[in-house]
Amino acid sequence: MRSSFVIKGHICYCPEPARLVIAPDSYLLCENGVCRGVFAELPAACRALPFEDMGDRFILPGFVDLHTHAPQSAFRGTGMDRELTEWLTANAFPEESRYADLAYAEKAYRIFTDELVRSATTRAVIFATVHTPATLLLMDLLEQAGLGAYVGKVNMDRNAPPSLCEESAARSAADTAAWLDQCRQRAHKTVRPILTPRFIPSCSDELLTALGELQKQYGVPVQSHLSENLSEIEWVKELCPQAAFYGQAYDRFGLFGTNGPAVMAHCVHSGDAELDLIRRRGVFIAHCPQSNMNLASGIAPVRRCLDRGLRMGLGTDVAGGASLSMLRAVSDAIQCSKLLWRLADTTLAPLKLSEALYLATKGGGAFFGKVGSFEDGYAFDAVVLDDTALPHPQLLAPAQRLERLVYLADDRHICAKWVDGRRLF
Repeated sequence: MRSSFVIKGHICYCPEPARLVIAPDSYLLCENGVCRGVFAELPAACRALPFEDMGDRFILPGFVDLHTHAPQSAFRGTGMDRELTEWLTANAFPEESRYADLAYAEKAYRIFTDELVRSATTRAVIFATVHTPATLLLMDLLEQAGLGAYVGKVNMDRNAPPSLCEESAARSAADTAAWLDQCRQRAHKTVRPILTPRFIPSCSDELLTALGELQKQYGVPVQSHLSENLSEIEWVKELCPQAAFYGQAYDRFGLFGTNGPAVMAHCVHSGDAELDLIRRRGVFIAHCPQSNMNLASGIAPVRRCLDRGLRMGLGTDVAGGASLSMLRAVSDAIQCSKLLWRLADTTLAPLKLSEALYLATKGGGAFFGKVGSFEDGYAFDAVVLDDTALPHPQLLAPAQRLERLVYLADDRHICAKWVDGRRLF
């Protein structure tokens, strides 16, 4: 049985996009790994539980990275002078080829996992590579660390370098089924598999058909990329003339929320028809603002998505994004929305802090279930932020201090972290 305990501090969370709750000097109750609420006074029935006072620090729900690439972490912050397709060829594919070497994969994935543990991220949706042994290794490392994650063995059977292109659709599907069987045998508690066709240009119709059948057979979700870059979209039109728009190229095979949950990264250039299909299918959008800037893809219309009631979270998209910090993703999302509003469409109001924090916690957390909030019944995922290393000549209100922590985006201010009630540090 998971532990029960109480922690105290300035408790902050967003139960809905327009509402940021800040409860100063309040108590947060964990009961067997589940949040049981925030209290101004500790209930008498809880006074015998283990208790820790975090003092003047902030306690937030754990952040959810809805889209990142673990094998690309090693080269983040470099090679940013290209757009998407050239960047994949020059940077991503050569690095991902290295993961055929399990010794290299272990070294790189340990670094990635260690950094993720020390970050604000408690759960993540992660691309691995086409290599089954390395993907299983990554899943083992994340499980041992106590992080929550969906991890995917990538599928590519066309338009990829020989070192990464699987020999056939049948072989790719068979290897994926074998990987899913091995995942079942491992019976991880916090790390689960997710089907991962890289994107439409790298997956044949035969492979997508097979993956749709695997999703129905194994009951696992799917992740991929959607409408990220203008040249990519034109490429999809050439490859899939029968699809009216990019999302329909997935939907034809049941990989767009029909056979099970789906999360699509980016949606920078999704039109009305695509957004309507996303809403009808319940597909999650992973908004990755830093990557969209670095690869010159554009600015996703987040306000339009929120106004349509779409399910949405934030992603770091390493190494298109240079930082694993979800605090940075929050501030980037706000700043990008301001540029879109000012320079392109004044009907799309910029994101507020509460909205961006909601996307980074409860919004993306919904892909995992009741995750990303301190409401009763939610998984007890929490991070504690300490801003004592940020002196200020004035006495700031808690809301001002929280905003400053977000915009300064330094994960070194995180001093404690829990996933499902288990303390990681």
